[in-house]
Formats: sequence, C-alpha cells, structure tokens
Amino acid sequence: MEPVIAVLVGVLMAATVYLMLGRSFVRFIFGLALLSHAANLVIFASGGMTRARPPLIAPGESQPLPGVSNAVPQALMLTAIVISFSLLTFALVLAFRTYQELETVDTDRMRAAEPSSADAGADAEQRAVD
Repeated sequence: MEPVIAVLVGVLMAATVYLMLGRSFVRFIFGLALLSHAANLVIFASGGMTRARPPLIAPGESQPLPGVSNAVPQALMLTAIVISFSLLTFALVLAFRTYQELETVDTDRMRAAEPSSADAGADAEQRAVD
C-alpha cells in the first residue's frame, strides 16, 4: 500500500508545481490545497499502514503489539488538516479581497497595479507632511 501512496504523493506534488507556476492567483490557491493534501498523505504513510489491526494497546501492555501502525502520525495528520483548512480559508478570503480591489486574478496584472517607485516615494513624502 505504501508504494501506491508514494505514487499518489508524487502525482499530487507534480500537479501542485504545475498549478503554482501558473499566472492565476486562484490556480495558486488550488496548488496550495493540493500541497497540503500531499503533506497529509506523507504524514499518514510515515506511521505505517496495516489492515484490520488498529493501533490499540492491549490491556496490561505498555506498548502496541508489533506490526500495527503508529497512532502519533495519524493524530498529527488531524492537526495538519485543521491548519491547512484555516490556511486555505485565509487564502480564499485574500484572493476574494484582491479581486475586489484589483478586479483581476492574473498575477502579472496585479503587479502592474502596484505603484511605481517614484509614486511610492511621493506618497511617502505626502504622508510625512500630513
């Protein structure tokens, strides 16, 4: 099962790179979401995968039986899911506000909307006078 997960992580990472190198801010956010899914799969696979043997400690034992998966990476994955969801939510709100202000999701056109260095210097001087 681990080789299948490894191939899936590779495919997700390739799709992530493809999406994040695009010119659209929305594609970048989808790439960010795929990146978090790939990271979660890596964490999940690091604990080992077994069928029909839950990572439970038997009564009277101090550790799980040999051959079961580790429960710590699974708990870490749950934490990573919450963090990635909050990051994705923030990025979506940021993209929405950016679209409202600049009326574009093209990153090259966003760069064109920035003030030039001469305009930025004049704005700084004006704020200093006020």
